[in-house]
Amino acid sequence: MSSGSRCPVCAEPWVAPRLLPCLHSLCAPCLRQLGQLGAPGGAAALSVLCPVCDAEVALPPGGVAQLTPDYLALGRGAAAAGGCDLCADGAAVRRCRTCGAHLCLFCSQAHRRQKKTASHAVAELEDIKDCSQAGKLLFCPSHPTEELRLFCEQCDQPVCRDCVVDGHRQHPYDFTGNVIHRHGNSLRELLKSTQQHVGTLEDVLDQINDMGNAVCSRAEAVAAEICPFANGYMKAIEEHRDRLLKQLEDLKVQKENLLHLQKAQLQQLLLDMRTGVEFTERLLTSGSDLEILITKGVVASRLARLNSVAYSTHPSVDNGIQFSAQERAGQCCGYEVFGTILNKVADPAKCTLQGEGSGVLCNSLMAASCILKSPFHSQHPPDLHNARQNQLTGFTVLCNDTTGEQMGRGGEAVLVTITHKDKKDCTVKATVCDNGDGTYHISYSPEEPGLYAVCVCVKGQHVQGSPFTLTVKNKFRKHQGVFHCCTFCSSGGQKAARCACGGTMPGGYQGCGHGHKGHPGCPHWSCCGQVMESCECLGGPPSDTSQRSLLRTVAL
Repeated sequence: MSSGSRCPVCAEPWVAPRLLPCLHSLCAPCLRQLGQLGAPGGAAALSVLCPVCDAEVALPPGGVAQLTPDYLALGRGAAAAGGCDLCADGAAVRRCRTCGAHLCLFCSQAHRRQKKTASHAVAELEDIKDCSQAGKLLFCPSHPTEELRLFCEQCDQPVCRDCVVDGHRQHPYDFTGNVIHRHGNSLRELLKSTQQHVGTLEDVLDQINDMGNAVCSRAEAVAAEICPFANGYMKAIEEHRDRLLKQLEDLKVQKENLLHLQKAQLQQLLLDMRTGVEFTERLLTSGSDLEILITKGVVASRLARLNSVAYSTHPSVDNGIQFSAQERAGQCCGYEVFGTILNKVADPAKCTLQGEGSGVLCNSLMAASCILKSPFHSQHPPDLHNARQNQLTGFTVLCNDTTGEQMGRGGEAVLVTITHKDKKDCTVKATVCDNGDGTYHISYSPEEPGLYAVCVCVKGQHVQGSPFTLTVKNKFRKHQGVFHCCTFCSSGGQKAARCACGGTMPGGYQGCGHGHKGHPGCPHWSCCGQVMESCECLGGPPSDTSQRSLLRTVAL
């Protein structure tokens, strides 16, 4: 519904205003123009876009003409544009509710003084409710001479007497005064519900505005926290940078001083040696026999002393200075910083290998062997040069720097290859585990027995002891019998029970017994006769009893 006296599109006084479903009013000519713009090829428009709220509203089948007329907007426009209905000179500022006349200020006062109109109610035109067409006669658009006094219930619209006879024949109808209360109350109920939604939406919008203000305030507060934090962090980084640069400078000066000292010592030694060489050569070439013999002792002593001086054939320091940006560097100004200078460099010639049998345990392999009480671990601990078929084993690489000191950190490129010496296409996959402390655990499980060549390289160079030969033995043979003191005890006195040790007892017993012939004098395995509990099974009895049929004894 329009709240002004002019069309929102053309800004001119209303001309046949029509009410859109969005409750905004437009002049009929403006609506037709909008429909022509929205319809392709001159076809009738099915909908138009409201220029007030941008909502797409559907048009009735009859087009703009079938839209509901907005008499309220028309009345406001007439009141705003018209003058006084009585004098026709002054501008209308009030309207009589009783007779519907628009009055100027002078005529409204006279209207109240006259005896016939003294009881009429006069209201200001600014009052929106009093700007309506209430009290004015409305005529039927289909029958312009007939007043709209009836209401068709079936079509839900006001009609005239001719409409009831013509197009609304047999439709239930009644006078508008009789139905206004029912339809007005229904509309008031809808209005009440809508007003509740309006209040709710206003509250939600207020909450949204409050939340928007709260978000802005909170963002400003967080920004006030971020700026000092960032400034402090940048200060810490700058201080850490200066500290790293100073540390680097100190390290450079230290290395240069060591090199200068070594250089000075070697230059002095070289000078002394050249002096000795020149003197000795001159003595041997120019001196007489007697002169040589006289000075021989002094020269020999000097040369022997010079030859005994120990000196390094390599520079005393290296250029191993690195920067690790990912390594933690502790706290600086209350902030954790990263980046350290590393002056240790792994020297493959100083890196060593250790088998697991030497006591270096880099993971849980040996611990697991102990828990399982593996015969392999208890009798044959894995070492660098021996392994078992299909059994996980390994060794450890210790990375050291040029001075032989352990690196203490990981990250080195360790490469291990294990190749069968007789079967070149047979290789064993080795797994390298970086322990992060300068040690690397190498684990592997060979599938084929035989001799293997193992190469261990750090930075592409062999370490100490590489390459070396690995002997892979057949799979460990478990015992099939029992470890007992004798057959008589372990079998519960069964005469048919036998033992691979070859011992016998009188009285028809086929197995061994304490103190009887062939008993080894100590506990042993019934399947192979070996006296070591943690050993590999030999797979049969000793050779002198190899033809005997043995029965596996049963432990009591």
